[in-house]
Amino acid sequence: MTTNPEPIRTPTIDLMRRTGNWNPLWDTLSDWDPEWTEQFMAMNATPVRRGVFTPEFVELLSIAIDAAATHLYAPGVRRHIRAALELGVSREQILTVLQMVSVLGIHACNLGVPILEDELDAFEARRAAS
Repeated sequence: MTTNPEPIRTPTIDLMRRTGNWNPLWDTLSDWDPEWTEQFMAMNATPVRRGVFTPEFVELLSIAIDAAATHLYAPGVRRHIRAALELGVSREQILTVLQMVSVLGIHACNLGVPILEDELDAFEARRAAS
């Protein structure tokens, strides 16, 4: 006979939901494996909980992470900009973070422009030979 295991406690997930920091895209993952999801979210929250950085810096860093070309999570950008403003972070500071993180996208040019140059040279050489 199998007994029902005790429900898994998810204090980190519960707090994230209460404070509006929960992404609904994580609902299924949390439903299917609440223990793993809780551990992941708790690990993710550890640096903030330790208090090494000021809350303002944490919000600016969170804006950068969510706005990065490799992440692009608009609800997080909005939530962290709102929180940063409420903490007194200036528009100029937030804009500077967005400008700094935008350089991540420059890699498309770093890769693509030399290839374009090679292909244009080859194209023109073929055209000149015909």
